[in-house]
Amino acid sequence: MRISELSTASGVPVATIKYYLREKLLPEGERSSPTQASYGTAHVQRLGVIRALVDAGVGIAGVRKVVGVLEEPPENPYDLLGAANAAVTPVIAGEPDLTEATALLERMGGAPEKCFPDQLAAVAHALATLERAGFTVPEPVMAAYLEHLSAIADAELAATPATSIEDAVRYVVLGTTLVEPLILALRRVAEQVAASRRFGTG
Repeated sequence: MRISELSTASGVPVATIKYYLREKLLPEGERSSPTQASYGTAHVQRLGVIRALVDAGVGIAGVRKVVGVLEEPPENPYDLLGAANAAVTPVIAGEPDLTEATALLERMGGAPEKCFPDQLAAVAHALATLERAGFTVPEPVMAAYLEHLSAIADAELAATPATSIEDAVRYVVLGTTLVEPLILALRRVAEQVAASRRFGTG
């Protein structure tokens, strides 16, 4: 398909597609002449990933990291999933104290050397934010978080597509950026349901 047809198929304006091509976020099409190129399903899929990331608030630098994982994926599935996740994990400035974050990681059965540093730093940053606000997560609540988040992670990994590297990376990256708001929204709904059971609806 030509770029105009790619635009129609993907819903992305031609000017934006050309920008992604210039930024090397989208691979070049197959040249049929110096001014013409043809594009295929892979381009439509890549545009879907890019637009989903952009719509979720991921900047071009983050999109470039994801594309880097797609272009040169690690051979080991663990490294692939970690790299895809790390590509959309905000980098925490400075060197946060990882002591409490490491303790929580170990309670979930993990080890610091098997966790990407940015993810552990993000946990430490979140804990520090809670501490500054003078808020402590009660131990029974933290235990529930760790138990159920571990179960969610197991279920998500079990559902990771094995059809292709791009499908796996797309699943992990979009699952991180797009599903997290759903999880937060469902958490609030669950709290309302629990409150209605415990206290009635007023």
